[in-house]
Amino acid sequence: MFVSATKKAIEVAELAAAAASDKVAENIVALDVSSHMPLTDIFLIASGRNERQVVGISDGIEEKLLERGIKLLRREGKAGGRWVLLDFGEIICHVMHEEDRVYYSLERIWSDCPELKLTALSASPSLS
Repeated sequence: MFVSATKKAIEVAELAAAAASDKVAENIVALDVSSHMPLTDIFLIASGRNERQVVGISDGIEEKLLERGIKLLRREGKAGGRWVLLDFGEIICHVMHEEDRVYYSLERIWSDCPELKLTALSASPSLS
């Protein structure tokens, strides 16, 4: 597996994955999209079971990264609570309702991008 994401992007993804896991996100996946997308290095995708949980997960990610001085550049979809996009520059977090995640299937769309094995993901027993 060839990973071209920057070290900083991987560190930010680790923080975001840990924050999502702390909020009981499910099926957290990090994809290195850097060779296909010049705007970002990593897509972090996580699921919530309902709209409140999706919002809670996205809030948790945003808070944890802000504590580390990583500022949010753009947020989309928070009001609906079905698919919240958080753009931090190096990474973009997609926090999705589990039904929407199945429907839109981002992992299938980006299947030619390598999945990153983040430490935060291997340490969490609730993730598949």
